[in-house]
Amino acid sequence: VISLLFLCQITVTFAIVFGVILYRISIKAALHMSTYPVARSNIRATVKTTAAIIYLIIIIILDEIYALIARWLTTLEVPKTDKSFEERLIFKTFILKFVNAFTPIVYLAFFRGRFVGRPGKYLYVVGSYRMEECAHAGCLMELCIQLCITMLGKQLIQNNLFEIGIPKLKQLLQKKKSELDSKQEEELNKTLLSYEKDHILCPFIGINPEYMEMIIQFGMVTLFVASFPLAPLFALLNNIIEIRLDAKKFVMELRRPIAAKAKDIGIWYNLLRGLSKLAVIVNAFVIAFTSDFIPRLVYQYMYSPDGTMHGFISHTLSYFNVSDFEPGTDPLEPMHLGYKVELCRFKDFREPPWSSTPYDLSKVFWVVLAARLAFVIVFQNVVMLMSDFIDWLIPDIPKDISLQMHKEKILMVELFMKEEQGKK
Repeated sequence: VISLLFLCQITVTFAIVFGVILYRISIKAALHMSTYPVARSNIRATVKTTAAIIYLIIIIILDEIYALIARWLTTLEVPKTDKSFEERLIFKTFILKFVNAFTPIVYLAFFRGRFVGRPGKYLYVVGSYRMEECAHAGCLMELCIQLCITMLGKQLIQNNLFEIGIPKLKQLLQKKKSELDSKQEEELNKTLLSYEKDHILCPFIGINPEYMEMIIQFGMVTLFVASFPLAPLFALLNNIIEIRLDAKKFVMELRRPIAAKAKDIGIWYNLLRGLSKLAVIVNAFVIAFTSDFIPRLVYQYMYSPDGTMHGFISHTLSYFNVSDFEPGTDPLEPMHLGYKVELCRFKDFREPPWSSTPYDLSKVFWVVLAARLAFVIVFQNVVMLMSDFIDWLIPDIPKDISLQMHKEKILMVELFMKEEQGKK
């Protein structure tokens, strides 16, 4: 039952993302049919920006809801130990927040523009709405915009404003409940001891939310860094600011936490290691399938007559005969060009209408697909080998510390030997 409830929450995220996709399709169609020239002037930028902001608001709201749901589901499991409870809670919260934050980004990177169809045989959803396509330059720029708005918005609103605003709001509520004016409060603070002042502050809720912020930020930085290279810089600037905000929060606004021993960072290490491995694969697919890096290389070294990129745009366009439109699906009367349009071009690798297999995927498509898959395999293995080599080259324990540990072991052995000799 708990697994079904968990899957239902993930399904809700997918449904919300699909709803925003329908919003993008419908608002784009509405703006195209609008009679106002201002609305028609910047359609693509308007749709991109508004959809990204809607995604951001949904992510922030669902993050708070999913944190409560994850705790409720973990409580239903009744773990036997505190450690087991904490690990299960962290894992559930991470999965829900990870899916919530990265589902729209994954859609833009790998699914948008892949299931569009072709002229005369487009794919429609919810009646007469055509599946959205990528821009002429590809989906990489829109992916960059989505990442930028999501990452900066989460850092500014959720990680910083909420961390400052919520403790301040709780303090104001406590002051209103105390029914003391500012002078009485100052006199009371002078008479209170330090531990009594500390008890008035908000209770410490743990460092798991802080760790979760860093994990999601680490995913934003590493998983799609190929499409948004400035992500590490923004993360660094945010962390410099957040260090000071957290320091003030922990010292001035929260009660002093109870110290507890910890062998390591626990399940967080496995999550970080898994994200770093996944980042290599995701970036390989982003470079190979989302960008035009591989099609450009294939054209330059296999199809270009002079070894340059001259003619690449024409190479990526296929031909379509306008007489092949199905009845009722052909576009309205074209612009007044002064001549009748018989052939048009669209971005895809398909056979021309005069071939024996019109509009089937061409040989170029399969060559480019093979090159993309080969790049993913080579890139993944090279990066993995380099990471393993660096891991082997840099020891987990520094050399001076390992020498000190070795000396301590020798001293302990000598001490035991002296004690044994003294007993004899």
